[in-house]
Amino acid sequence: MSSLADRVSEARPVETPRTHRWGFGAFVLVFAVFLLSAVLIGAIAQLESPGAGISVPVALIGSIIPPVLAAGVALLVTVLRGNGPRIDLRWSWSWVDVRVGLRFGLIGLVCTTAAAFLWTKIVGERNASSALGQLVDNQRLPLIAAITMFLFIWLIGPICEEIIYRGLLWGALERLNWGRWIVFGLTTVIFAVSHLEPMRTVLLLVIAIPIGLARLVTGRLGASIVAHQINNFLPALAVLLIALDVMPA
Repeated sequence: MSSLADRVSEARPVETPRTHRWGFGAFVLVFAVFLLSAVLIGAIAQLESPGAGISVPVALIGSIIPPVLAAGVALLVTVLRGNGPRIDLRWSWSWVDVRVGLRFGLIGLVCTTAAAFLWTKIVGERNASSALGQLVDNQRLPLIAAITMFLFIWLIGPICEEIIYRGLLWGALERLNWGRWIVFGLTTVIFAVSHLEPMRTVLLLVIAIPIGLARLVTGRLGASIVAHQINNFLPALAVLLIALDVMPA
C-alpha cells in the first residue's frame, strides 16, 4: 500500500506561474462587499420593524445574500482582471480532488466534532454556537426555511467561502511569493478571524486547517470545496433537525 506522502505527491499538480492582475486589494474589496451588504440588510430590517427581533426571512436573507454576493464579486474580479476562475482560482474538478477532499473532510469532521465538544465545555453551549445555530435555538423554522438553511450550510456556503478564502485570498497571497505554507497559515487565520465571532475563533481555526490542507495538497479549489462541504454536513443536518423540532436544541 502506498504511504500518505506518496498519495499527496501524486495529488499535487505542477504549479504554473499566475498572470492575473489582481492582488490583496481584490480580497479587501470582496470582504467589504460582504460586510456592507450584511449591514445594509440589517439596517433595512430595523427600519421596517424597529425594536423587533430578527424574523426568519430576514435572518435567511442576511445569512445567504452577503456570502453569495461577495463570491460573485470575487468571480467577476477574476474575469475582469485575470483569466477567469478556472485559471486564477484553480477551480477545476477531478476524481483526485474528490478523493482528497473526502479524506480531509472526514478528518476535519472528526477533529471539528471533538473540538466543538471541548470548546462547548470551556465557553458554554451558547457561546460555542454559530449565529445561525442561535437563530434555530430561538425559534422553530418552517419546512422550506429549514431545508434552505440546510442546503446553504452544507453545499452553497462552502462554495462561496472557498471562492473567497482558498480562491481569491490564496491567489492574492501566492502572488506575493511568500511560500505555500505561509499562504496556508495566513488564509487559515484570516478565515477564522473574518467570521467576526470571537468566541468561536479557536474552533474555526480547527475547522479551517484540514480544509486548507486539501487546497495545499492538490493546489486546486475543488478539493477544499469538497472538504468544506463534508465538514459542514453534520452541523447542517443538526440545524435542520433542530429547526424541525425533531432534535432538541
